[in-house]
Amino acid sequence: MRAERSTTNPYVVQLNRLLADRVEMRTFSWWAALGGRYDVLHVHWPDAMLRRPSAARTALASAAFVLVLARIFVTRRAVVRTLHNVEPHEKQQRVVRLALGLCDASTRVWIRLNDHTPIRAGGVAVTIPHGTYTQWFANLSHPAPIPGRLLYLGLLRPYKGVDTLIEQFAAVEDLAATLRVIGSPAEPRFADAVRALAAGDPRVFLDLRHVPDDEMVSEIGAAAMVVLPYREMHNSGVALLALSLARPILVPDNDVTRDLAAEVGPGWVQTFVGEITAEVLADAIAHAGTAEGQPDLSARGWDDIADRHVTAFRLAEQAARPRSAAAVLRIGAGGSGQVQR
Repeated sequence: MRAERSTTNPYVVQLNRLLADRVEMRTFSWWAALGGRYDVLHVHWPDAMLRRPSAARTALASAAFVLVLARIFVTRRAVVRTLHNVEPHEKQQRVVRLALGLCDASTRVWIRLNDHTPIRAGGVAVTIPHGTYTQWFANLSHPAPIPGRLLYLGLLRPYKGVDTLIEQFAAVEDLAATLRVIGSPAEPRFADAVRALAAGDPRVFLDLRHVPDDEMVSEIGAAAMVVLPYREMHNSGVALLALSLARPILVPDNDVTRDLAAEVGPGWVQTFVGEITAEVLADAIAHAGTAEGQPDLSARGWDDIADRHVTAFRLAEQAARPRSAAAVLRIGAGGSGQVQR
């Protein structure tokens, strides 16, 4: 894989490190994908791999990916794809949509993080849940929660409803309540809109940047509740991060979040219907301390998750080329990847 950076998702890092104990791994490159030896291509956030700063470079990356898929088809290799979301967050160029469509058509095994993720026609679906961040942040201390403090954490994108959250928080009558919004905006214009909304309420604090791990853990620790006011939610690493640090979350009501609430135990997952409102926020503040003990995340251990990924790789490889020894070329976030055997 590419060298890990401070912004690399710990989900990717933890999975890669455990897979390295189970399979042989080599650095990913386009040359390896086009000419190297492997049996299974594991695609993870492929849209992030194809998006480049210019339309020309995006088209070039997409064309290269199509060539990779053509090679896989001709040589009877297999594709395994992990689906974090039902659809990509950003609007895709036509050439990217074409490449992703061919990738979907080539996929033999789909890895989904919950049973509610719809799978494209063809291939086998396996569910492997998102792992916890408990061990990742075990060495970082965090403060006790501050009553009345709500926290939004993560990338700021329009679909995540941060603008509505700030607007509705202004109508919360509790003057001791506070809201902290921490994260890097996807677009400068959206950052300006968020700043304008927060300007009139001294209870709202903005830190519009990607914060390092120690600051992030401190922010979550000091929160009475982590609020994710998404207009669309399917899987959320931030939700798992908050629960891993034993902080309750407020999320939209749907099949996925209802399953999560049943899994982790009473009080840890509060839900709302439709867009978030001041009444929902006030109720969340009032019930933020009702959860007892620790959330139950026992079904999300990383060793089991890594083992199940290896099983998925073998399943795909055997479907494509029976009786051959699997080697996996894995594409992770942002195009990072490894060859695995």
